[in-house]
Amino acid sequence: MQGVLTGFAVIAVVIGIGYVLGRRGHLGDDGRTVLTRLAFNVATPALLFTTLAGADLSVIFSRRLLVTAAAMAAAAALFIAVGLLRGWRAGHLTIGALCSSYVNAGNLGIPIAVYVLGDASLVAPVLLLQQIVVTPFALTILDLSRSGEPRPLLQRLTTPLRNPMAVGSLAGVTVAAAGWAVPSPALEPLTLIGNMSVPAVLLAFGISLRGSGIPARGADRAAIVLSAGLKTTVQPVIAWSIGAGVFHLHGAALLDVVVISALPAAQNLFTYASQYRVAEQLARESILLSTVASVPVLIIVAALLGQA
Repeated sequence: MQGVLTGFAVIAVVIGIGYVLGRRGHLGDDGRTVLTRLAFNVATPALLFTTLAGADLSVIFSRRLLVTAAAMAAAAALFIAVGLLRGWRAGHLTIGALCSSYVNAGNLGIPIAVYVLGDASLVAPVLLLQQIVVTPFALTILDLSRSGEPRPLLQRLTTPLRNPMAVGSLAGVTVAAAGWAVPSPALEPLTLIGNMSVPAVLLAFGISLRGSGIPARGADRAAIVLSAGLKTTVQPVIAWSIGAGVFHLHGAALLDVVVISALPAAQNLFTYASQYRVAEQLARESILLSTVASVPVLIIVAALLGQA
């Protein structure tokens, strides 16, 4: 229980500081934009590279990851199905599907994995899956759905290779797969820059809350409620069903996959929405709602499955 509360407390404090900065105008009118661009173009790619360069890629073939991936895909598919029926645009479908399935495996998942599950490495497979597969795919869709003049086929096909987040992830995976050791003089500056990623994302998110009203109001209300509900309730239930019923997981293994699936939507999804200027309200308020709602969900999961 303490691990869940500690993880959320850390995030809440940093977001609160961002909110105060926004209220008082200490970073100026462009503070949020600068932090978002810093995280998207520099800090997060550096963090992804340093994280994945030392990762054990064999974890990507684990049964636990298959359960998590299936639950993520099911939650995203449910949002997309509803969105298509309601005629939502590609950008909203993409951001909403991410908010329905993309877990906060980094700044929240790591402390919860340490305090609740007892092993921080348990979130590594999810980080790999999201950064190697989900993020490049989703950002490519956002790139290709941008309004403007049609681009040549070659430019469209190479879209992932021009995205800083995808480049950082793929470079890190390449280094890990090749078994290379990055020299310390080259790695330390990247580590230092990467350490700015999570604080920058959380501060920008806090600044964005300035002047915002009660969540889930306005034109995006249905999408916000749907994505937050899928993320905090449907996805962990699917993970439990698949883990116990299909892969016959039990005990600590089942607890691991359900806790990870019950994590709220990641704050960096708001960075993506802001970078592409699409569905920003949906991302901001869905993340906020899922973060708040996931606290009792994670406590219940830890209480029920932790004793199994």
